[in-house]
Amino acid sequence: MSEINPPGPVWGLRHDITPAFGARLVQEGPKLHFLADRATLSGEFTPEQCEKLDATFPLFIARLEVALHDGRLDPRRSTRITDTVNGLTCEADTRGSCGYVYLTIYPA
Repeated sequence: MSEINPPGPVWGLRHDITPAFGARLVQEGPKLHFLADRATLSGEFTPEQCEKLDATFPLFIARLEVALHDGRLDPRRSTRITDTVNGLTCEADTRGSCGYVYLTIYPA
């Protein structure tokens, strides 16, 4: 698969795996908000992978919110967590940013 170099910033965690979806989520208390202008696709997902990403993304968000609540993700300390669902892997980290969660999702 070919690498796509999007114009502008690359959001999410830097990763050498393609295809990948990266995003910076905004944290508001225990909730996470996705902003489409803070997301990047690298490489080319197959139509099946795109369907899986669409179906699985809300589940990853819900699991990250639980990780914030139980302390596995800490807004004040950088700690990367990894979760795999439906053939996709999600890596997430706050990078100690006190307000953002950075993530990358790629085929497992």
